[in-house]
Amino acid sequence: MYDPPRLLRNAHLQSILASTGPRKLLVRRRARALLAASREEILDCQDGIRLHGEYSAHPEAARGLAILIHGWHGSSDSAYLLSAASHLYRHGFSIHRLHLRDHGPSHHLNRELFNSTRIAEVVDAVERIVRLHPHREVFLGGFSLGGNFALRVALQAPARGIALARVVAVCPVLDPAHTMRALDRSPIYHRYFSRKWRRALGEKLRHFPEHGYGEELRELRTLQQMNEFFVPRHTDFADTRSYLEAYAITGGRLAPLCIPCHILTSRDDPVIPAADLAHLARPAALSIELTEHGGHCGFIMDWRLHSWVDQRLEQLFSSGDN
Repeated sequence: MYDPPRLLRNAHLQSILASTGPRKLLVRRRARALLAASREEILDCQDGIRLHGEYSAHPEAARGLAILIHGWHGSSDSAYLLSAASHLYRHGFSIHRLHLRDHGPSHHLNRELFNSTRIAEVVDAVERIVRLHPHREVFLGGFSLGGNFALRVALQAPARGIALARVVAVCPVLDPAHTMRALDRSPIYHRYFSRKWRRALGEKLRHFPEHGYGEELRELRTLQQMNEFFVPRHTDFADTRSYLEAYAITGGRLAPLCIPCHILTSRDDPVIPAADLAHLARPAALSIELTEHGGHCGFIMDWRLHSWVDQRLEQLFSSGDN
């Protein structure tokens, strides 16, 4: 069970250390073997859509293939994901770090903008990865928004013939409206995500200037304003509320799950309210692990800034482990 030192129990410290600060340098150093083996891939999906990923083939790969998905405006190099990927690689897994549309170096690949309801292309990409890199077992993991995507992939995988041994979602977005509200209430997180989103939209505009939203982007100041502008213009939804509801996994959304799925989250997560867990369907295939501490995708367990999530993923991705 995760039990960090007392001075590492602050939820905001945990959340910040998850992807920023000195841990980024430490993680990259620890990931040298993974990065040396990494090869970029363009994954051809339906309707001409292309997604980007990075594949690291383990020389033995006795323990299978782990596909990992980052969070909103994270990337394959985000410290939380790179840390988990390098740990799994060192312990015998091949790794595919999949980028969602318009994340990492992929803004040029597709004309239309990313939005969180674009699940079909992620299912396509996972199917493509499994076919390109056959392994005895395939596991899927995701962090934050990537965890939300991973659980939605699990819902569709059986119908597509995608054999996933287990899916693990770390601090997944449960009710996006509640998460957006939490971000709006926190100046630090709001500033962090609005800047990253603005930067990504600027990069998209550089490749596709015909979108023509540059002047408006300079005027938009809050996540709410950005959603209100971009949702009706660049998604299939008329308003922000219906858009956020479309990728929520609360209510009965997870009821059809039949692939073993595990949610790992913390009670003190500052952006994913733990109270939303009570609103999830609880099929037999779904297990939930709630820790007292850990913040958002942090779970830092010592002063060398190792994350407990890394070893927990290894346990969960081992056959027969619960």
